[in-house]
Amino acid sequence: MANKTLFQTQREGLLPGADRVNEAGGSAYALSSQQALAQYAVTGCFTRTFYSDAENQLEQVLELCEQVDSAFIAKTALYCREHGFMKDMPALLCAVLAKRDLALLEQVFDRVIDNGKMLRNFVQIVRSGVTGRKSLGSAPKRLVRHWLESRSPEQVFRSSLGQSPSFSDILKMVHPKPESAEREALYGWMIGRPYDADQLPDQVKSFEAFKQGAISEVPDVPFQMLTALPLDRRAWSTIARRAPWQMTRMNLNTFARHDVFDDVALVRQITDRLRSEAEIRKARVFPYQLLAAYKNAGKRVPKRIVNALQDAMEIAIRNVPQLPGKIVVCPDISGSMHSPVTGYRPGAASNVRCLDVAALVAAAFLMQNAATEVLPFENEVVSVRLNPRDSVMTNAEKLASLPYGGTNCSAPLRLLAETGMDVDLVVFVSDNESWLDSSRCGRFEGGATETMKQWTRIKARNPESRMVCIDIQPYATSQAVERPDILNIGGFSDRVFELIALFARGELDSSHWVGSIEAVDV
Repeated sequence: MANKTLFQTQREGLLPGADRVNEAGGSAYALSSQQALAQYAVTGCFTRTFYSDAENQLEQVLELCEQVDSAFIAKTALYCREHGFMKDMPALLCAVLAKRDLALLEQVFDRVIDNGKMLRNFVQIVRSGVTGRKSLGSAPKRLVRHWLESRSPEQVFRSSLGQSPSFSDILKMVHPKPESAEREALYGWMIGRPYDADQLPDQVKSFEAFKQGAISEVPDVPFQMLTALPLDRRAWSTIARRAPWQMTRMNLNTFARHDVFDDVALVRQITDRLRSEAEIRKARVFPYQLLAAYKNAGKRVPKRIVNALQDAMEIAIRNVPQLPGKIVVCPDISGSMHSPVTGYRPGAASNVRCLDVAALVAAAFLMQNAATEVLPFENEVVSVRLNPRDSVMTNAEKLASLPYGGTNCSAPLRLLAETGMDVDLVVFVSDNESWLDSSRCGRFEGGATETMKQWTRIKARNPESRMVCIDIQPYATSQAVERPDILNIGGFSDRVFELIALFARGELDSSHWVGSIEAVDV
């Protein structure tokens, strides 16, 4: 009989050696410049993470932009805004283009800078000087003016929330030429200069009249403009009745404090809004945002509304593929995964952790594929029993409550290899900061990661199997090398599920995720 140990060693010897030490001190593979920029683009929020800080993220992104061409920067900006639903990062990439390629900036500007918040982000980043220029310049000013002119006076007014810079600051920078008496009055009102009150848009007139007590009917304006005013229950009920989907999700406890839910008809309306598939798609909601709303809902929020959040979750994760064969999902439950998924932000850090997102993905796969095996891991695989008939919220909470330790990404693969389980698809959800399996193998010397070694053992038994590594943090290394049977992908929007489905069916080309970004139409 052939010497299995000998031939196993030779097979492992063909694996590429790790070429990077990750943030946790373990062996890892460096992502390509394009992969790394994409990873930062869909996970980076310019906040402190478990292993990094905001300044380091910014430095890394700017350095990566120097290593890729302008077209890829433009496509990444579009991808992370339209599919990743990010805010600061696509604005930064547009600011890079403002210095590097104005023609490309003009092509993508309106699609990336698609609301008032994004416009303020773009202007703020350009003026900060981090991308090489401290003023907008003629071409970006023209784009900003076009942004203003392409929206109605009412849309400009409704977009004008926020400071640093305010819309007043932006108007003073770009000097738009009003094309009507109404727009001239609005601009004057916004920058504090004389204006003809009779020419103001109706919404602004109502807002001013309400502030001055001339009318009692609550104006149809963004509710943030009203919160500093004394509002009674009737006013809050009006606000809740008009609220868009995301505002509703974020303010359930606020509505409860103001007795909005005493109105049974309004409770029914809000319930229908939250579970509306059309509204959920329009709001571009992250599944983890629904989990946050569910976890945050206080005792005064009616049970039917809390249940509607669970219904909304089922809609938000419908992109989870239904796939044939044996699926194994490996959520990382280690200590670093207990950090906020969008990073630490003083006074505003999300209470949704990386762990919650990993658990959510695992529970979603279990819901769509009842035979899915879930192997949560930290130092080793942690045993857990999940019921595929339970809700996604219930299973996610059960996974998130497990004990935790260090990070050993190879642990579930070793278990699969040792038990000889047949498997068609393995899905990791992690920050990829494995270090325990590196220390067990001795000091980092450039050999293959333990994850790749154990995957090789699995492939010997299951040659058609595939592995997906979902990374939900802004770092530039992986435990597995990209190749036809391995997909490295980042982010926490439902676009991840779509790409997993394509990969599992063999419908992604060899460039995988980067190829999907390259295919974006500019």
